[in-house]
Amino acid sequence: MSCSSRRMRAFKRWMNSQSIEYSNALDLITRQEDQQVYVNALCDIHEGDLIATIPKHSCLTVKSSGARPFIEDFCLQGYIALSVALMYEKSLGQQSPWFGYLQLLPDRNPDVPLLWSLDEIDELLLGTELHKTVKEDKALVYEDWKACIVPFVKSAPIQLNPDYFDLEQYLAAKSLISSRSFQIDDYYGFGMVPLADLFNHKTDAEDVHFTSVSSHSESDTDSSENIENPIDDYQNEDILCQNQNESTTDILEMIMVRDVKAGTEVFNTYGSMGNAALLHRYGFTEPDNPYNIVNIDLELVLQWSSSIFSRRHTRSRLSMWKKLHLCEFPGQQIDYFEISSDGEPEVELLKLIFIILLPDYNEFDRSKVALISDKKGIILSEISETNKKLLLTERVQGALLSLAGIRESCYGLRSMEDDVEALKACPFTNRKLYHSLVLRICERRILQKLRAYAYAGVRHLNVCNGSTSTLRKKFQKR
Repeated sequence: MSCSSRRMRAFKRWMNSQSIEYSNALDLITRQEDQQVYVNALCDIHEGDLIATIPKHSCLTVKSSGARPFIEDFCLQGYIALSVALMYEKSLGQQSPWFGYLQLLPDRNPDVPLLWSLDEIDELLLGTELHKTVKEDKALVYEDWKACIVPFVKSAPIQLNPDYFDLEQYLAAKSLISSRSFQIDDYYGFGMVPLADLFNHKTDAEDVHFTSVSSHSESDTDSSENIENPIDDYQNEDILCQNQNESTTDILEMIMVRDVKAGTEVFNTYGSMGNAALLHRYGFTEPDNPYNIVNIDLELVLQWSSSIFSRRHTRSRLSMWKKLHLCEFPGQQIDYFEISSDGEPEVELLKLIFIILLPDYNEFDRSKVALISDKKGIILSEISETNKKLLLTERVQGALLSLAGIRESCYGLRSMEDDVEALKACPFTNRKLYHSLVLRICERRILQKLRAYAYAGVRHLNVCNGSTSTLRKKFQKR
């Protein structure tokens, strides 16, 4: 019997001891090449079928862990607290109530960029939405470990083996929690949910939903609530759900939301997120993900403006845009602008560019927050996502093309064609390279669509105005 088979048998015995029940229509399979577990359908499964029930007490959370009193006494919260609970249970080995579950899990998720070396981050994620974010994450994790984990181990009322709480183990725990934890309820907060974390993700095509129900209620519909993965945000390490005195529900149910044929994989969904978020948290990407985005930082826009106008001009126009934005959205600060998967820039980027490109200050009607273009007045406060193409003048279009080029340059000297060829030659087993290439290519295709959007928008305006512009020739000369 193989080692993976022994681990799976031990896990199934553990689930039985914890009263975790699952349908005999499910097959838990260990993929030999990477030892990852996934769930297949042994026979046809139908929408509405209950395929598993998981008692909440079997989930590894701060509330259920043996380390709970130490964690609460030390006032640890959020991801730090759950990381300590996980490291503590792993340190107990076979003495842990979750040993049968933990021995099936990998020690860490090496595909999560948080565990990559700095050289790998600089090489593989250069220019992507994750490059700066992951480097900041690593610094924050180190600070958390030094400020919280080290003194916790030293001051714990019982002797803890520091080898299980060092920086490497903390990073490993963070990677597992990032990719496998679920929000359970207000009492338990979020934690590791055995069996549920074996279902792989598929965007907008999940087969199963998780529901929390009370064994004391007469009707499941009276007390059910959807269970989702908690939002991944390394900036909010100290945030933890406010706990009630006890859990109002006892069981997590897994219910089919669509039919699945025999022999096919059964998928969950981790939410609607683009490839940057998927790689950041879970360590994988999807080639045709409709939720991909690219951000253009405010600093990049100011860099472009300062290359054309004086710094004084840039500062004054930025100040005017901020005043306008705060009038519409009090207290909201913008540090970057989102480009959607179809290449459309958000309206605030167009407003800022429009303001920067205005010839003279006297074209502002400050009392009405109005801006006068060549032929008509445009009240910026009335411009929204639905009518934002009104701002696509030739100069704004040219600015979008310039910004797309500047953003593209962040990826380094390698062209998108080079990335495409590299992806074709990359074996899927080289997961870091494979998924980083998918991310780079998806983002760069969005920048291509941004260029197409800029050109199409101006062409539309020219047709409406009855003019025959020579824009196409201009584009060909660029």
